[in-house]
Amino acid sequence: MDSNDAALLPGSESPVPHQPVRQIWSNLANRQVLVVLLLFLIISTFLSLWTDTFLTFDNLSNLARNFSWIAIVAFGQSMVIIIGGIDMSVGATMALAGLITAYCMQAGLPLLLAVAAGLLIGGAVGWINGLIVARAKLPPFVVTLGTMGITRGIAYSLTGGWPVRDLPQGFRTMGQHDIPLGSWSLPVPVLFMLGTALVVGLLLDQMVLGKYIHTLSGGERALLLTGVNTVRITILVYTLCGLLAAFGGLLMTARLGVAAPTAATGYELDSIAAAVVGGTSLYGGVGSVLGVILGAAILQTLRNGLVLLGFPAYGQTVAIGAMILGVILFDYWRRQQ
Repeated sequence: MDSNDAALLPGSESPVPHQPVRQIWSNLANRQVLVVLLLFLIISTFLSLWTDTFLTFDNLSNLARNFSWIAIVAFGQSMVIIIGGIDMSVGATMALAGLITAYCMQAGLPLLLAVAAGLLIGGAVGWINGLIVARAKLPPFVVTLGTMGITRGIAYSLTGGWPVRDLPQGFRTMGQHDIPLGSWSLPVPVLFMLGTALVVGLLLDQMVLGKYIHTLSGGERALLLTGVNTVRITILVYTLCGLLAAFGGLLMTARLGVAAPTAATGYELDSIAAAVVGGTSLYGGVGSVLGVILGAAILQTLRNGLVLLGFPAYGQTVAIGAMILGVILFDYWRRQQ
């Protein structure tokens, strides 16, 4: 009997085989943040080699500025997706919050009160979404699609379709100003995004509420048995999503210097894409702040790169839609491993 036969006898220890390539790939796929980071580096390297303007300071500054409010909105969208929901009203909420703030400033309210009014409107839209979803048990997609239409309609009704211009310089500083750092400068929206990421990260990873949020989609019954009010958690998450959408809308409005009822059209798709590309599972229960930041960065980098490469505007929508579909399929495959 040779050593190979002896290794197959009961009670004998067989040599430890090399880990299959499939298992290695599966382990890597389960760390989606690393995959997303690798994808971001590949896209950035490609654009650096194929364009002359991608690595310029102005382009990178605008890139960071523009993805900041997408990331902020995606933080809220990610929390909603983690509990098993979806929010299609974030784009309309961004526009309405910007308009309300602009009108308040034109009416003579101090900047802080005007900003608070815009944030309050966003929180109210999110609260209505959460209340209907949690109490009436209606599909989140249908509920938020309805509130999207209502919110966008209110924005058009307030303005008659016309934008609000001549916003105060103090407000525009939120979106346009840079903080000098030696020979470099950091856009103010990036600071707001990092501060929001810190708060949301602490909420999801360090607080009991964050554990409830991660558990809600697949363990609602277990939470109910332990006495946790799942209705209140659902309403709170949707309210936070509306609040963050309003915050992102204010930064976007400050950057543009104009509040328009058409603003942020399609941003619901961008926020969902940033969350899903960043590793937030549409099946619920999984998501991270770092992943959302990387997802938002990839989307904005891809959009910026398509412009630099001369692709038409509609090609951006095709590329983002294809990326979302690919990530969903990847997430499905990962869950089957």
